[in-house]
Amino acid sequence: MPEADPTAWARVMLVANSGRMLARLRDEFEAGPPRLLPQMGLMTDIDGLVPDTLISPNEPLHPLRIKLDLARLLLTAPGLSNGATAFDMAGSLATLFAEMDEEGVGADVLASLDVEKHSAHWARALDFVQIAASYVAAQGLGQQRARAFEVIAHWAAVPPKDPLLAIGSTGSRGTTAELLKAISELPQGAVILPGFDPNTPQNVWDGLLRRAEEDHPQYRYAVLLDALGLDPQTLSPWSATAAPNAQRNRVISLALRPAPVTDQWLKDGPSLGPLADGLTDVTLIEARDGRQEANAIALRLRQAAEAGETAALISPDRTLTRRVSAALDRWHIVPDDAAGIPLSLTAPGRLLRQLAALGQHGIASDTLIALLKHPLVSSGDGRGPHLLFTRALELHLRRRGPPFPKLSDIETWTEQDDTRGAWGAWLGRAIDMPAWANLPEFLTWLRETAELLAAGPGTAGSGVLWDEAPGRAAKALMDELADVASDDDGLGTVDPLTLLSTAMGAIPMNIQNVTHPGIMIWGTLDARAQGASLVILGGLNEGSWPQQTAPDPWLNRDMRRAAGLRSPERQVGLSAHDFQQAVGAGEVWLTRATKSDDAETVPSRWLNRITTMLQGLPDQDGPAALAAMRARGEAWLSDAARLDLATRVDPAPRPAPIPPVSVRPKKLSVTEIKTLIRDPYAIYARHILRLRELDPLVGEPDALLRGTVLHKVMEDVVRVGLPDDLDDGLALIRETAARVLERDVSWRAARAMWHARVMRAAPWFISTERTRAAGVTQTALETKGALTLPSCDFTLTGEADRIDLTSEGRAR
Repeated sequence: MPEADPTAWARVMLVANSGRMLARLRDEFEAGPPRLLPQMGLMTDIDGLVPDTLISPNEPLHPLRIKLDLARLLLTAPGLSNGATAFDMAGSLATLFAEMDEEGVGADVLASLDVEKHSAHWARALDFVQIAASYVAAQGLGQQRARAFEVIAHWAAVPPKDPLLAIGSTGSRGTTAELLKAISELPQGAVILPGFDPNTPQNVWDGLLRRAEEDHPQYRYAVLLDALGLDPQTLSPWSATAAPNAQRNRVISLALRPAPVTDQWLKDGPSLGPLADGLTDVTLIEARDGRQEANAIALRLRQAAEAGETAALISPDRTLTRRVSAALDRWHIVPDDAAGIPLSLTAPGRLLRQLAALGQHGIASDTLIALLKHPLVSSGDGRGPHLLFTRALELHLRRRGPPFPKLSDIETWTEQDDTRGAWGAWLGRAIDMPAWANLPEFLTWLRETAELLAAGPGTAGSGVLWDEAPGRAAKALMDELADVASDDDGLGTVDPLTLLSTAMGAIPMNIQNVTHPGIMIWGTLDARAQGASLVILGGLNEGSWPQQTAPDPWLNRDMRRAAGLRSPERQVGLSAHDFQQAVGAGEVWLTRATKSDDAETVPSRWLNRITTMLQGLPDQDGPAALAAMRARGEAWLSDAARLDLATRVDPAPRPAPIPPVSVRPKKLSVTEIKTLIRDPYAIYARHILRLRELDPLVGEPDALLRGTVLHKVMEDVVRVGLPDDLDDGLALIRETAARVLERDVSWRAARAMWHARVMRAAPWFISTERTRAAGVTQTALETKGALTLPSCDFTLTGEADRIDLTSEGRAR
């Protein structure tokens, strides 16, 4: 429309498949030249496709409210869920209902499924799904498909007079496919398919439908075009722009043909000609591990940044993308990461989750100190004094505090120093946790306490908790949760920490302030909307790309197929489509790590197909082309290895201090002599440097503590003296063990097990003690002693747990 009336552009409607595609379209139009922009919307925003008056008014419930209701319903079904998993199970159930609506599968279809050949679990799950479906229907939910058909009926009656273009959708969902079909039949409608493969022959198109090869990258197009009555061979390209490498596209198309017809590699392979021409700009990285893979990718991205190229790393493996970002940081290159980070990992998200965990599971020393050290806690002018008090409290808890301090323990510590009064009172208000009856009360406490902590002692407001973009998003989420929460949401129905983590985990945040304009990290869906001169496809291992499909707890594979729902292979096919589209860029890297966590990995099925086909076409120089791809990769891996060598620091030599004789210790305990022989540095650090290892904030009920506590029980019993009666002796041991364990052991399970261990040994102990006491005239407990060696002016010290003097005058 270059010469059209300026207002003509404003009447065109562009419907994109995703928010990223829509943003990309807007960026391209806003880049100029200046003129009126077309209308733009999303395929999922059905209400925006036609005037508002044509859509039935039906305000759906908030998705979080739906999940909470389903979670409460789940707890009434025995054997399907519990309070800890109910919300997650409700989320998977809501996803199932959304899919049923998209694919036009009603509850009546589920009722007709035959589950007799399946286990009892699937029968119970199906029964519950049908019960929950009645709730969904009663709430008027699942109306996306019905609204889509209202739009389609309107178009049939009153076709739009202006162009309507659907852009970037593969039609993989039932509702979307119906909309694409309707748009394609409009007088001025058009459907623009991304990543369509014109190199697929007709016999392969026919076989895709006949064999239902859902894992093939072009399968969804075969289904869509068959529904439209179109021949794939007649489709024309939207743009006359040539592909970066048409030869490579033909190679990839042949390699990705369905498994039953891979014999066509040998039949059609010779028609491709010399394969090296299409693979000159392809590099294959087969790294030793994920770190080496990330370093090699980072080196290439750095080179692209220096050369002014646009480069993109595409991978669903977020561990790999984080490693690459960390490697780039050494050169102060910040890539533009489209995925960002979830709200749950931002500073406000972490604070809310830490506080929720504290409120739900109680106070432990480590979680309390971690909360107080959070950068948003006491974020005002009093941050410095706050950190000093926090350090003092931490040292107290490490040396003398219980692993699970109570409010009274904090108050006692505060009273030991007058300067701690205001800070201790502020902390006491923050960790004073009332008994919450329901979710709204918990959310109110969570928000008020987070603001109190962020403000700091003696300060009103909420500090900087809600100031930045993540804080504003967290505040909006807390408002949403408060709006949808009900007094009927008991804390036994939903786990508040799970609710908060799940809700925040679904909100991406891009908080990078300054990013490199030419270095990007994309997910597989982002690559449909954008391009780069260099594309790196990372993490090409099975389980990563394609990703493992999440198990469905409600319907197994056979039940989904019988109901007409999406199979796991469909998601694999969409991943294959993204791979085929991305691998057609100008320069391409294919990378994988051969090991992950010391376990061998399996190469991605698509990479495996490409390498296998190349090895089997020697007449077209396939093995040579593959060797060249690997050689280019080995060169970069070698550079990455040298990069590690350049940054590696040689370990310091073993410490060998030689302190002057005058400062060396003149006294050691007998048990420290063994340490002096085995590890002299430990004696030097303790007695000369005066260094003491900090105790852990929360210890463990380990063997050392168990021995110490059981020793103390027996010492107290011996000190009091055993009565003559066996039952009285057992009662004394029982009472002493309960008292010592209650005082010194903070773990209930350990207390119970160790008390039982004491009582099992008690009869033997009483019997042995009576036999021993018969020949003893005196007993000394916890007796200290010393022996001075005049020849070297050195004193050995020791402490005996117990010394018995016998009637024969011997010490035992």
